[in-house]
Amino acid sequence: MIRVLGFDPGLKITGFGVIELKDRDCRVVQAGVIKARVNKDLALRLQELYLGLREIIEEAKPDEIAVEELYSHYQHPRTAILMGHARGLIYLLSAEEGIPIVSYSAKRIKKSLTGNGSASKLQVQRVIQARLALPTLPEPNDVADALAVALCHINCAHRVLGGIIH
Repeated sequence: MIRVLGFDPGLKITGFGVIELKDRDCRVVQAGVIKARVNKDLALRLQELYLGLREIIEEAKPDEIAVEELYSHYQHPRTAILMGHARGLIYLLSAEEGIPIVSYSAKRIKKSLTGNGSASKLQVQRVIQARLALPTLPEPNDVADALAVALCHINCAHRVLGGIIH
């Protein structure tokens, strides 16, 4: 059995999803978001996010962590910088806990799950819903993205989702 914790990092909202792989079956253990209060200064927001991330990691006890790579349109570099703070905290906690961590680009995640690196969010959500036998589409987008990262890692590292990409 392998437990993968996927993260969609953000400074305001970080999505997370824990997927357990047993034999060739995947199931969601837990999923949600960590929200930092935006009216706090950056140091306090980072502390709040750090504590939330640490709590999730301690509770989930993952064997591996997967995180979405930074992406920002060149017109919005500030977005990438702020996302980088959240990613840095995830990497720090991974190192502190001795948990291996892997990063995947959005294009790689989409291609791994749908066969199309330019797939829409809805296409990705439908694959997640089907693969994890969820009664509804995973929402909000932060949770769906975190589950997608975890499923991508399972597909790429453990080769169990039907071999869409290897």
